[in-house]
Amino acid sequence: MDQILIIDDDVALCELVTEYLEPLGFQIESVHRGDAGAERALAGKHALVVLDVMLPGLNGFEVLRRIRAGSKVPVLMLTARGDDVDRIVGLEIGADDYLPKPFNPRELTARIRAILRRTNLEPTQVSGKKLCVGDVELDSGTRAASRAGENVELTAVEFDLLEKLLRAAGQIVTREELSKEVLGRSSSPFDRSIDMHISNLRKKLGHQFGETERIKTVRGVGYIYAQASPADGE
Repeated sequence: MDQILIIDDDVALCELVTEYLEPLGFQIESVHRGDAGAERALAGKHALVVLDVMLPGLNGFEVLRRIRAGSKVPVLMLTARGDDVDRIVGLEIGADDYLPKPFNPRELTARIRAILRRTNLEPTQVSGKKLCVGDVELDSGTRAASRAGENVELTAVEFDLLEKLLRAAGQIVTREELSKEVLGRSSSPFDRSIDMHISNLRKKLGHQFGETERIKTVRGVGYIYAQASPADGE
């Protein structure tokens, strides 16, 4: 049974979500303050955290910073509908996804299940095999990433996104394909989630690979990860 931590000061909302999710097989814990929520999230007992932006004690962004400083637990942020700034900031700090309030419990469930499908995958027959493109190396079994031999801390979404790009190095991968395969949903014209995760990858891996742009944007279509040449010493 997956344990979900909800950090939200709206007690009625927490109760509603609990009543909806528990019959579906989830175990729910609710915390109504940011500082207490960060402490519980770092305890390492939860499969996923649902985090509101507006909280007493610490706001949601500060809570997320504390979580990311010590844990890779997936975080789904709840933002005000139409507040693009909150969504962008949350994704920049390391949220795996966001959901605007008010939301349909079915949509929340779909988002949670999509995230857990990624993070709960058992190591497959490719476990232990490393995917290398240029100076970047991924291990699908341990979900570890490195650049030029140095460990790179990635969120679950960032790892999956990078893996898709590396496996298609030198080819365009559309935003729609990335959204469906990594986030588990179709993209919309105003959804910046994939773009923000790409931005985070660029910051962590470096914008350039030698003389080449590491992850190139193909405007209106998607992205291309730079294909390593024999001279790169792959």
